[in-house]
Amino acid sequence: MDPAKFSRKLWSARKQLILTLAPLLLLPLLFVVPPKEGRCLYVVLLMAVYWCTEALPLAVTAMLPVCLFPTMGILPSKKVCPQYFLETNFLFLSGLVMASAIEEWGLHHRIALKVLKIVGVKPAWLILGMMITSSFLSMWLSNTATTAMMLPIANAILESLFGNLETLKENCKDKSDPEGDSRVKMHVLPLRIINLSEQKNLEEVRREAEYQMKVWKGFLISIPYAASIGGTATLTGTAPNLILVGQLKSYFPECDLINFGSWFVFAFPLMLLFLILGWIWIAFLYGGLNTRLCISKHDERAAAEAKAKAVIDEDYKKLGPIKFAEGSITFLFIIFAVLLFTRDPKFVTGWSVFFTKGYVSDAVTGVIIISILFFFPSQCPSLRWWFDSRASNTPYVPLLSWRKAQESVPWNIILLLGGGFAMAKGCEESGLAVWIGNHLQPLAQVPPAVAVILITAFIACFTEFASNTATIIIFLPVIAELAIRVNVNPLYFMIPATTGCSYAFMLPVSTPPNSIAFASGHLMVKDMVKTGFVMNILGILCVSLAMNTWGLHMFNLHIYPDWARPLNASSATVATHAITTMNMTG
Repeated sequence: MDPAKFSRKLWSARKQLILTLAPLLLLPLLFVVPPKEGRCLYVVLLMAVYWCTEALPLAVTAMLPVCLFPTMGILPSKKVCPQYFLETNFLFLSGLVMASAIEEWGLHHRIALKVLKIVGVKPAWLILGMMITSSFLSMWLSNTATTAMMLPIANAILESLFGNLETLKENCKDKSDPEGDSRVKMHVLPLRIINLSEQKNLEEVRREAEYQMKVWKGFLISIPYAASIGGTATLTGTAPNLILVGQLKSYFPECDLINFGSWFVFAFPLMLLFLILGWIWIAFLYGGLNTRLCISKHDERAAAEAKAKAVIDEDYKKLGPIKFAEGSITFLFIIFAVLLFTRDPKFVTGWSVFFTKGYVSDAVTGVIIISILFFFPSQCPSLRWWFDSRASNTPYVPLLSWRKAQESVPWNIILLLGGGFAMAKGCEESGLAVWIGNHLQPLAQVPPAVAVILITAFIACFTEFASNTATIIIFLPVIAELAIRVNVNPLYFMIPATTGCSYAFMLPVSTPPNSIAFASGHLMVKDMVKTGFVMNILGILCVSLAMNTWGLHMFNLHIYPDWARPLNASSATVATHAITTMNMTG
């Protein structure tokens, strides 16, 4: 058979081959590694292979511990199954339901257009407006939904600024024949270019079109990047943040430092810093900060900007006045955020002190608020209805129906979270985490501050090729054990890893937002690699700065805490490291 045809057949059957061969190739682990640890390592690596290659759907792979842990003698099913709906999953579910209510009534669209009205229509400011809006929305909505909503808005504004995209691409081509084809192309130039002086040569037109095309790319690439950055600011913004909380509760039950409020206080300034630096880089790279504007004459520039502003104003006017449902969602959303933030923010006393200690969590708060959505009316109630015999007796419509919530919530992500918690529980109970830690002792020579940079960089690179949720599930147990082995506060390593796995900017396949932007057909892989490489470096430096400044003091990262006992209670070696202090700067 022709090698090319055979390779194509192999590629078409790659998932079936991986499903069949991976379990066989990993079998030696059962004989090389100590019995129980080896069996757990076998399952962990098998899940890692399936997750990274997507040989099985991610959610299906996440359910493998339910059948493999009990049958291989790693963990009884009564300990595995509860991991799939811990309180962390309820917090995530409450965030998803709130997001579906916001989308149902179009509140996110109103917020986006309002921000764009405020920032203005200069290219650099518009890019900033897009990034601010995308990052804010992705704090509460999914990154994918945010990107999908913002891209059409960006395209409408860009068309009003620069005209038709296909014409713009045509103008970017080098017109070598000034007498023939190029004269025909002049007839399809945008009207404002036709009105320019006849002395303006085609080279200037081409350069101007290239500049406009760069700005267009800057708009499109800023949206998925800002959505990924914004999701790190809240616990419910992206799944890895919740996996951190869940695994902390599994490994270190006495650690109560990370909740919605304390995470927001740490991560929101980090998000703002990274967002500003990212905006400066994107605006510089794609012409938004260039002093040379895309239109030479002031009156024509002003006319184009006025047209773009008119598009935004018109879209905003189409929304009409704020409806009762939108106002209600806004009010409940504010209450949702405030209650989560103030429950136990650590730097001040929260309202949870009015209840029995340890009884009320962020999940309780979230479920209380989203329960209201299912019975709160979407139309303003009126007393006249009770006394008006001619009024219709149709049942009222709540802010959110269960059918809508059921359609909007990505249940596969909830199963993925559960699979991560089940894997973590298996690593803890089987002693695999301790076994791995014993083999990481040579890394104790690396200064902790350098280790933070290396961990963040490694996770950020790995997640370019794998799901960020799967990435953090696989590596967080190892990182936790590494911290214990090198006598470092576990949060000092675990927080950068969690944040870093959201910094996947270099490839279209890295995240769904990247894929959506790339699918528009206006970006090339080299555009994302060139922009994303620097974005990754900026993200790694920002995380390192945050961990060694305000994060150091917020979470007392300079001391080894009492709650960081060993992952396996039988490991007395690691227990001796409790309350040891260290110099975080090495």
